[in-house]
Amino acid sequence: MTKTPPATSLLAERFRGYLPIVVDVECGGFNSQTDAILEIAAVSVGMDENGILAPQDTWFFRVEPFPGANMEESSLKFTGIDPHHPLRIAHKEPDAFKEIFKNIRKTMKAELCTRAILVGHNAHFDHGFVNAAALRNNLKRNPFHPFSSLDTASLSALAYGQTVLSRACECAGIDFNNEEAHSARYDAQKTAELFCIIVNRWQDLGGWPLD
Repeated sequence: MTKTPPATSLLAERFRGYLPIVVDVECGGFNSQTDAILEIAAVSVGMDENGILAPQDTWFFRVEPFPGANMEESSLKFTGIDPHHPLRIAHKEPDAFKEIFKNIRKTMKAELCTRAILVGHNAHFDHGFVNAAALRNNLKRNPFHPFSSLDTASLSALAYGQTVLSRACECAGIDFNNEEAHSARYDAQKTAELFCIIVNRWQDLGGWPLD
């Protein structure tokens, strides 16, 4: 007998059909329309049979600045990224985003979710750069909700009274190495850990599932 596939997954049920994807971008400035994206990382989260969240897959790319992109010297010093380093293996911006979007859509399908929702630390910043890159490269299948996001800076303010990523991680018992920070891969992975801990803590306090 063929089993009927489930209509939804626990993860989809928890977030109203949205798949949380933690994103961090490292950029050449603060203007999503004019400044280069230099790195992007995305981390998926999974949920076990008890409703406990944990980080899953990580997708990371170093990105070539798009033609005519602005790069502020102060931003490059802050991140420590040298976009012209001869050993820097970088991908063209449309190729990096196409691959990340493809993996997100694949995970959405596996989790029976209808859309992804971006999770970030100060999520408005990352969301703006992701949307700008999708528009700039005419990527029609952007999996993310166009304007809604989940912000771990706000969640951390509620849970721990902290908004800085390193300090919030410290309060949450997450190891944080400031020398590795400002790498998209590292910051996305730490943000994913933080997001999962806060959501799981809320469940422990009786906040979900609702009776």
